This record gives sequence, structure tokens and C-alpha cells, in this order.
Amino acid sequence: MDSSQPWKRLLPFLQWPRLAPELLRGEVLAGLTVGLMLVPQGIAYAHLAGMPLVAGLYASLLPALVAVLFSASPRLSVGPTALSCLLVTASLAGLAEPGSSRWIELAAWLALMSGVLQIGVGFLRAGWLLSLVNAPVLMAFTQGAGLLIIGSQVLTLLGLPNDWSQLLKGPALHLPSLTFGIGSYIALALLRRWSRTFPSVLVLVVAAALISVWSGFEASGGLVIGDLPTGLPPLSVPSWPGMETLASLLLPALMITLVSFLETASSARIDSRDQGQRWNREQDLIGHGLAKMVAGLSGAFPTSTSFSRSVLNRYAGARTGWSVIFSCAVVALALVFTPMLHAVPMPVLAAIVVAAVQSLLAPSEFVKLWRVSRVEAGIAVVTFVITVLSAPRLYWGVLAGVVMSLSRFLFLRLNPRIIEVGLHSDGSLRDRHLWNLPPLAPLTYAFRMDADLDFASANDFERNVSQYLASHPETRNIILIAHPINQIDATGVETLGMLLAQLTAQNITVHLVGLKLPVEGPLRAGGLLAPSDHLKTYRTESEVLSAAKSFMPSVGSADSDESDLKPAG
Repeated sequence: MDSSQPWKRLLPFLQWPRLAPELLRGEVLAGLTVGLMLVPQGIAYAHLAGMPLVAGLYASLLPALVAVLFSASPRLSVGPTALSCLLVTASLAGLAEPGSSRWIELAAWLALMSGVLQIGVGFLRAGWLLSLVNAPVLMAFTQGAGLLIIGSQVLTLLGLPNDWSQLLKGPALHLPSLTFGIGSYIALALLRRWSRTFPSVLVLVVAAALISVWSGFEASGGLVIGDLPTGLPPLSVPSWPGMETLASLLLPALMITLVSFLETASSARIDSRDQGQRWNREQDLIGHGLAKMVAGLSGAFPTSTSFSRSVLNRYAGARTGWSVIFSCAVVALALVFTPMLHAVPMPVLAAIVVAAVQSLLAPSEFVKLWRVSRVEAGIAVVTFVITVLSAPRLYWGVLAGVVMSLSRFLFLRLNPRIIEVGLHSDGSLRDRHLWNLPPLAPLTYAFRMDADLDFASANDFERNVSQYLASHPETRNIILIAHPINQIDATGVETLGMLLAQLTAQNITVHLVGLKLPVEGPLRAGGLLAPSDHLKTYRTESEVLSAAKSFMPSVGSADSDESDLKPAG
């Protein structure tokens, strides 16, 4: 075995191909395309997070570099995202003033805490825990958060004061700001329809800066980006906030970890499938957790995976992580020329955020979900409503959705589907009452439970048999179609053992069909499969159907046409 393999697992970038000339062109083009989009978008998202605007560039540089070096999915674009930035704002609301030094420190601690959580989950190979949020809950939360993001940018987009108290005093519309905001939004929509790879956001920002200088927008009272620090991000450890403050940030940090992982999963699964590889979930958790920690140490805030930028990276021709390296180079270059961004109007940044986030709003998804499952659609609607009403504490929406989903899951486990089966004309065993089928054999109860036989389902399993026997005391045979039972636990073994003893005492023969090894093993270890006149086992439905002929009236009677006893297909 190659001794370098362990290092390649710990340091995935060692597996990248060399940057040969035939690879270079595509990687440079993809990196430039994403980088030119990332610079203005990062600044806009920093404003959404309540951070200094330059922090958006800081979050797009070192964290992205660390993520691509240590993650298993190198083509993902890691940096600021609308959802993660909104969660930062929601988490810190009431703890500090947006943009203040205290706010910046707490945002850094959020990044460090969520990074540690993500790395811990990755090393413990417990990524499955983060899958407790199912698709309907995530969809509803994302749409609720998207609505809140757009709502937070509407006033700035329309050239109105971003303060309701000032707005209520009287009209304060700034016409140039309104023109920049609405004009930028329309321009982005048109350019996006024209080309997916064209750096529309960068072109818009440059054009807006030139028009702003030419028209004297700042002098007329318009809000602009202003002066941004130049140079690479400074590395420092944020000051200790105190245990009480850290405790209050724990739940928000957990929520950021969860949502960030789900954002990563949506992109990484597609990326892995395109490359014909299995997604290494744990390595991505570790790599992106390290990226968050670097963000906390470089004056930034929690980062995540951008689905739109990751798609753009692949669409532009990226094949390896080299493309992300080149996009980081674009961000580093932008940090040198930040004075050029001084005159960009703030309504333009609001338009960039709204244009990027509007794709999150898809009311038709609720309609589709309603057609699939009305219960899950109801859970999604409640999650959406709680997310919107609980703002800025958005995590209550996700928590409510998770609790409702787990409650439904538990209800289904406690109430498994148990049906009496009969022989259908196509040779399969189906629900006897649904298809109006005759009993499988006289004095026989044949049934199937579509669930594992464990502590959750054992009570229903036993009650089902007992109720049938109470209403059909003449029953002499019970056939259990056990194919759907994949697992059995100690409670299941004990329940089945007591039931077998009870049925033996009543002179009822039990026929077990299709026991799987994970079920047969514990039953045999518990002594329940010992040879007995009252217990028969069969591998297939065909075997038990043949045996069932001996339960029946003589062949030729009207109720037992042998042609109806063909095995299941």
C-alpha cells in the first residue's frame, strides 16, 4: 500500500492533478468568473450580516482557501452566503450594535464555535445527526429566511431610510437612490437571462461606481460603500466574551452549523455525482469547520457553501480545486484596490442581495409537497410561519420543524402498517380488504407488518394478533409474511416469544415466511426457532402457499381453485 495514502486522506489537496497547460485555461477562467462575482457579493452579504463591508472580502479569502485545501469537494465555493449572514444577524440581535466592535467579536466567536462543532462531528463520523432536518423543513425555513432577507433590503433598495422611526416621520424618498436600486435590480435580471457566466455583478458595480462619481451621488445625500481598509485580513484571536455570552451563542452556533452543512450537502452531492465519486461527508465537515475557524481568526464571520457560485464554478469549466485558488487570488487583488469601491451606492448592494436571494422563494414547492404528503406540507407551512414570526430568532422555525417531523416519524414507528393479505389474481399477496380478496386459507390469518419488530412496533404487533383471535376464535393457523421485517430487537424477541407460547397453548400453528438473517439470528439465539409441531418456517411465499393447500377444502371445491394458488411473482 502506498504510504502516502493516509496523508492524502488527511490532506485532500495532495490528490489534485498538476496544473498542466491543458488544465490551466479552464481553471483560470472558472476562478476569474467566480472571483469577479464573489467580490461585490461578499461586500453585499457583509452588510446583511451587520459586519464592516470589508469583512465580506475577508470571509471570501482565507476561509475559502482553507476549505478547498482540506475538503473532499474542492469545486465548491465557500464564503459568505445570504442564509448564513442572516443567521449571524439573527443570532447577535440584542447582544450588540451591528457594526460595533462587540458585534464583530461575537460574530468571530460564532464562527469559531460553529467551526469546532463541525470539526467534532466530522471526526466522530456523526454527520448523520445533521440529517435530522428533512427536505420539507429545510425548504420552508429557507423560503421564510429568504423572505426576511428581501424584507431587510427593501428600504435600502427603494432609497428609503433603513429606520422605521425616521420613515414614519414623513416622506424621505431619495430619488437617485431609488433609481440606482431599481435600475440595478432590472439590469441584473436582464444580464442573468442573457448569460450565466458573464460577470454581471462586477460590471454592474463598476458601472454604478462610475455613474455615482459622475452624478455626484454621495454629495446629494446618497449612501455609498465609503472607505474600506486595504491589505490582507489581520489574524487575531477575539477577546474573551465571558461564559454567559458563550452559552447564549451555543444554540445559534449549532443552528449555523446545521444550516451550513445542509447548504454544503446540496452542492456536494451534485459535485460528487458529476465526478462519479462517493461524497465524503465527514471530510467536508472537517474542511469547512476549519474554514469557519479561520474566518473567526481573520475578522470575518461564519462562512458556508454557496450553491449558485458552486454551480457557476462548474459551469465555467472548473475541474479541480485550482479554480478556487484563482478566485481567491481575485479577492486578494480586490483587497489591494478597495478605494475603487468607495463610490458604489448602497442601493446597488441591496439589489445584488435581492437578486441573489429571490431564487429561494418558490411558493410552488408547497403546492408540490401538498400533492405528495399533506401532513409534511402542513409541517412545512408551520415551519415557514414560525420562521417569519420568530424573527430575529429564526432558529425557532427549524427547531419547530424538526420536533414536528420527529414526532410524525415516531408516530409512524409506533403505529406500523399491518395488513391481512390474500392471494391476488396476478399471483401477489396484497391487502385482502383493500382488494376484496378471499382468505388465504380456511381458519387462517395471514398478515404482513411493514416495519421492523422492535420496541416501537412490538405492542401494535401483539395487539393486532390478539384482536384478530378474539374476533376469530376458530383460527388454527397464523401466517406471518416477514419479508419487510429487517431488524428485531430484544423487545421484539420477547414479544414474539410470548405470543408463540400463547398460540401454542391455544393449539394454533404459526408459519413464519421469509425471515431475514438479522431477524433469524436473534430469534434462533433466543430459542424461538426450535423444531416444533406448532412452528413452521418457509423461505418463500411459494412454499407457504403450497403448504396452505393442506389447510384448505379438497381441491375442486368452488372456494379453492388451484389456479389461484400460484406463487407470488
